[in-house]
Parts: sequence; structure tokens; C-alpha cells
Amino acid sequence: MRTAPRLFSAVAALTLLLAGCSGDSGDDGKITLQFQSLAWQKESVDANKALVEEWNATHPDVQVEYIQGSWDSVHDQLLTSFEGGEAPDIIHDASDDLADFAYGGYLADIGDLLPERLTSDIPERSWQTATFDGKVYGVPFLQEPRVLIANAKWLKESGVRVPTPDKPWSWPEFRKITKELGDGDDGKYGVAWPLKEPVSATLNLSLSTGGKMFHRGADGKVDVRFDAADEIMPRTVHDQVNIDKSASGTTLGMGGSDTLPGFFGEKYAMVPLGFSYRQQIVQQAPKGFDWQVLPAPAGAEGLAQGVSPQTLSVSEDSAHKKEAAEFIDFFLQPKNMVKLARGDWMLPTGAEALKDPALRTEKDDWAVGTALAEHLRPAPAQSVRGYPEWKDKVATPAFQEYYSGAIGLGELRKRLVKDGNLVLARYQR
Repeated sequence: MRTAPRLFSAVAALTLLLAGCSGDSGDDGKITLQFQSLAWQKESVDANKALVEEWNATHPDVQVEYIQGSWDSVHDQLLTSFEGGEAPDIIHDASDDLADFAYGGYLADIGDLLPERLTSDIPERSWQTATFDGKVYGVPFLQEPRVLIANAKWLKESGVRVPTPDKPWSWPEFRKITKELGDGDDGKYGVAWPLKEPVSATLNLSLSTGGKMFHRGADGKVDVRFDAADEIMPRTVHDQVNIDKSASGTTLGMGGSDTLPGFFGEKYAMVPLGFSYRQQIVQQAPKGFDWQVLPAPAGAEGLAQGVSPQTLSVSEDSAHKKEAAEFIDFFLQPKNMVKLARGDWMLPTGAEALKDPALRTEKDDWAVGTALAEHLRPAPAQSVRGYPEWKDKVATPAFQEYYSGAIGLGELRKRLVKDGNLVLARYQR
């Protein structure tokens, strides 16, 4: 999920709770729909508000009220508003946050309300991220692959092979090259892994090696396994930090933005980051700093990686679900999806939007990201009940200790599987 600065949390929560019941119809028969957006960057907020204004100008009988939300507080904020009967009609969220709301009866099944234009434009693999028990609880519209942001000058001078989406590095090659680029001597490292929140990065990048970790049986129940394919990505990171010294151990507790000063200061040759971090780099990089986007390493499944797209959903309590779905259809017209993608520096899910020349430029390496779109898959934990608790109480501390070298692979497996399955079992009785 897209993480934003903690700017709007308290204000957004209060605004939503004071906004009143959703889907109001005035005495004049006009409908007012509440749309909670989680856009936070100026370009993105401007694009969202402009589309709302365009809709309102052409739909006098169905007006949309823009409400500013925050990624930091969205789950608790929505839960409070759902239980209080004050949820907005149209809800911006991320697909990995939908399962509990969908199973809890808070979100509407909008599968039959969406036009064929929209349902056919977005690929089935993206729809899977917002579909539970055959019902569609959200429209996935923006997605963000993880990529390697590299110091182009450093790579060129080193003489290493530079990967492309057609010829990416394998995980073993990636480990070898990071050691060549820097092994800690003079404070320079081949890579900096910002793994303050290690679980999502590990699960999603492990799809390239065939790692799944979550396995659903014929009875519908899910269990955790940590097989050979699941080991490759985390073992690479562990060995880079603890054996090769090609990765800085100090960055393991950092968020992505925290690594940028060191990256600009030529302390790290590469940083694995979300595709949208390009905007921060464009804004903050020193004049003349030469950087480029590289694909993440590939494994047995090629460049496959998991994503949790941003979604638009409709509240089950909305009195105007049909009108809410019509607004979503307008909001996600191909040309509008391009505006939203550019505003957030992310990729659209829609096939037509992905064809837009504005998303295929060499400038800011849009073309590299667009080439990765076909390899994006639903995040492994997308529909797993109990995943948030497993992640917070079991997986996060286990991965943090493993990456730092405090525990070995055997202990990591024990915690993820044995302790993890005890957690999931409580949700599957």
C-alpha cells in the first residue's frame, strides 16, 4: 500500500466522522455522494479534485463531495465510520486492506454495477486483488512495482552488466554484482535495503522465485509454509548484509525516504524502492546526479512480483450504489486513469491507459515501469484472514531479526510457520 507522510491523520479522521451519513438526498431531489480520497501529493490531489469538479459540472443531479483521508489512519478510520453508519459512499483504499471489510459486510459487491468497458479494460489478475468469494468489492486502478533505483554513473564506471526488463539480473547475479559495486570499504555499499516494514517487500519480491508462503487447501483454509522457493529472496538480503557486507545493515530499520540522502551522497549504488519514489528523487537529487530505474531481480517465475493496487469501493450502507459506480466509471476513464497515474507517479491497471505515450517516455524512466506491468500479480496475502496480526506479531520481528543476523534461517522458518499458523488458525475456526 502507498505510504504517505503523517500529515492528515487526525484532521482526516475528524472530518470523516463529522461529515454525516453517506449518500444524502436533498429536498430538491439532488444526490450528494461522499468520496474519500487518500491522494496526498499535490499533483495527485489536484488531479483528484479536478475530476470531481468535472463530474459535478456535468452531473447537476448527482454531486460528489471530496473528503480528504490519510493512508496512515485509513483502516481504523473506516472501521469507525462503518460501525457508526457514517462511511463515505465511495472509498479509496488499497486492496490488501479490503478483506476484513468485505467479509465483515461493510463493502458492496459492485460486480454487476460496473460497465463492461471498465471490467474488460482491467486485467483479471488485477481484479483478483479485490475479489473475495467471487464478489467484487473494489476496482483496482493504480499499482506500484518495486524497482532498483541506481546511481547510473557508478554502474557505468564499474563495468557491470546493466539489466533491462528483457534481460534482468537473476538473484544470484544481483548478489554477485552488489558485492562488486561495494563491500563496505570507505563506507560505500552496493545496495541499501530499507526494510523498516520487511514483510510486504519480502512476500512480493519472492513471487519471482516461485515463493508463495500462503497455501489455501481444498477446504478453503490457509496455512503458512516456508519452502526452498521462499528462502531465496530473504537469504540474498541476509547474505548481502551479514556475509558479503555489500548491503548496509544500518538501513534495515529505515523507510525508503530515509535512504535517499545516502544514495545522493554516493554511499549506496542502488536502493530497492517503489516506482513512485522517482518523484522524490527528481525533486531532491543534487543537480547533475545521474540515476536510472532497473527491474528487480528475476527468478524461476521471471519478473513476477506481488502488488496491492489502490482501489475504489462502495459502502454497503450507501443509498446510491448505482450512482457511486457511475462516478467510479467516469473517474477511471482511460484518460483520467493516466492523469491519476502521473499524479501519483505510479502505473495504471487499465490496458488502454498503459498504452498512453505519456507513460512510455524515457524521461524519468516511465518506460521501464510500464514494461513491468504485465508481470505484476496479486500480493500473496491478499485474501488471507488474520494476515495483519501474522504480519505485525510474527513475521515483522522475525524478518527483522533474520536480516540483521540475530537469528538463522531455521529459527526464521520456525517462527513464520509454527507461530504463524497458530495465529491464522484463530481466524479459520
